[in-house]
Parts: sequence; C-alpha cells; structure tokens
Amino acid sequence: MIGLVLGGVRSGKSVYAENWIQQYSAPWIYLATGRAWDEEMQNRIAKHQERRDHQWETIEEPLDLVSILSKTQQKPVLIDCLTLWVTNLLMEEQNVDLAVNRLADSLHKHMAPVIMVSSEVGLGIVPVNPLARQFCDHMGMVNQKLATISDKVTFIIAGLPMILKDSNKI
Repeated sequence: MIGLVLGGVRSGKSVYAENWIQQYSAPWIYLATGRAWDEEMQNRIAKHQERRDHQWETIEEPLDLVSILSKTQQKPVLIDCLTLWVTNLLMEEQNVDLAVNRLADSLHKHMAPVIMVSSEVGLGIVPVNPLARQFCDHMGMVNQKLATISDKVTFIIAGLPMILKDSNKI
C-alpha cells in the first residue's frame, strides 16, 4: 500500500498521515527528512516528535530514502516530508529526477505500507527567483509521479481530508 498526503503548510497533513499509518501494526517508522538548520526548525521538529510515543522509531535521513526503505521492508513507514527531501536534494546539487525514480521503484518493493507527506506548492503565484521556480517545478513533478503510483492520495485543506484517489474504491 502506497499512500500520499498532500496539503499546504500547517494544513494538518502530518497529523492525518500519522493517524493513517497507525491503522497498521506497530512499530511504525517515522522517516524524517527535515534538517534543523535554525531554532525555528528545531521547534517544528520538536512538536512533531512530541506527538509520537514509544511505538514509533524515528529515523532521520535527509537524502537517501531508498536505503532506509530497503532496511525496513516489514514495517509501515511514514515519510515526512518529500518537500524537505527535494529541498535537501537541490541544496546538495543532486539529480532530483533520478532520486524520485529510485524512490518510486523502491516503494513498489516495500512489503509494508508507506505513507508519504508532501506540500502542494503549485497553488500560489509563480516565484520571482530561478531557484524557487526550479523547486516548484520539481515538487509538481514529484507529486504527480508519486500520486500516479500511489494507491490512495489525500489532499488536506484546513485539517479536512479530500480523497483524490482511492484504488480500493475503483
């Protein structure tokens, strides 16, 4: 089972994804991609950590999601979030398209459910600088590719889920 949760900043997508993955047997893997560059980001990470109890195993990996998925084949995994992962790839000047293709291939091989969280960044105006436009272009491609291979895709708006795709109901 591959799931994708999309939404804007502070839309409730992480909480929704955490509740979703908890429908499966524990322990759950929380694959965290964020880097604590500053105090504000440290506080965001701490708030996420406070919601998780001892049944969660947190693995922090900003770049190589595929290696973690290969080591956790039998456990449900929550990847939070793809947006920060793509940011990390861009900052490290890695090939985003190649990384996304590798991730997509590994998702099909994972034996337990994988739920991914990603921000929908394409609902606003076109950014004024080239790096921001490149980021938005990559996120649009990443979200489209992973939505295509996902069994279920949910868009969160103001904490409310909108099911965009559910292969079980087709």
